[in-house]
Amino acid sequence: MVEALYNLFGGEGQFLYLLAIVASILAIVLPLLIGVAFAVYFDRKIWAAVQMRRGPNVVGPFGLLQSFADGLKLFLKETIIPAGSNKFIFLMAPMITFTLALISWAVIPFGEGMAIANLNVGILYLLAISSLGVYGIIMSGWASNSRYAFLGGLRSAAQMVSYEVSIGFVLVCVLVKVGSLNMSDIVMSQEGTILNWHVWLFFPVFIIFFISALAETNRPPFDLPEAEAELVAGYQVEYSSMAFALFFLGEYANILLMSTVMAILFFGGWYAPLPALDFIPGWIWLLAKTAFFFWTFAMVKAFVPRYRYDQLMRLGWKVFLPLSLFLVVVYAGVMVYGGLLPTNG
Repeated sequence: MVEALYNLFGGEGQFLYLLAIVASILAIVLPLLIGVAFAVYFDRKIWAAVQMRRGPNVVGPFGLLQSFADGLKLFLKETIIPAGSNKFIFLMAPMITFTLALISWAVIPFGEGMAIANLNVGILYLLAISSLGVYGIIMSGWASNSRYAFLGGLRSAAQMVSYEVSIGFVLVCVLVKVGSLNMSDIVMSQEGTILNWHVWLFFPVFIIFFISALAETNRPPFDLPEAEAELVAGYQVEYSSMAFALFFLGEYANILLMSTVMAILFFGGWYAPLPALDFIPGWIWLLAKTAFFFWTFAMVKAFVPRYRYDQLMRLGWKVFLPLSLFLVVVYAGVMVYGGLLPTNG
């Protein structure tokens, strides 16, 4: 994307190249932030529909501007910092969480050549950034000088580490078949009809990834770090105003990221289900698949009861870890002995 914009601007000089980088970042970040605002709205509407309520319906037509009104309200509120907190770390934590949620999108391809950075190790980059995300939550829990926040931070650290292991093994299964860590190569290996999508071959792996993504993003039924029944709001209990808003934006940006990654890994990314539908731009297909997975996230939140913490840990370490490791051995063995390994790797 950067090279295309650089050539569009004239293709000469360091300033124009820097301008192309900034333009490509804005082309991803601005629609993402608007998408996060509408994602919050649709999350609330889906939850309301399941419970036979109306949900947001006052601000703007059909309540579409509710998220923007909430954002303005948070922006105008005072940022209250607890007297006994570590002020610097307290304020840094939401910034780190929000920044990491945004820079993860650098390697996401929205079409052929439509990524800010088309890295050959795109999957490793995503894993590295998602692993760093836990630091913002631990810092917020520790710096708040509150037992509720501290317990929420510890819970989140244990939970995210536990389920990242399963996600890593899931990715290995797909990468063995594709032979590349590049996100665009993973999509292009599914070119053709809907029958070429990875979800059919890797269906058990996809189920593990979906459930692990719920835990990784602290979504119900795995929202133990911010369980309001016992921890009030967990690691963000002492936060208000824009500091709280940054946590909120980071959480929903990560949910959209996980939805997009599932579409790329298992559902053909920007490819249409049938070649006859290729006249529709690829980014629209990717957006539609991401919206579908976000809908599934919202539906799970609406009707699945919250796990106990011991159940959450047991599922991660005693079920998903051995199962995902077993599937890696099975898929890799079939690929090797069946002569199905890719030749481009």
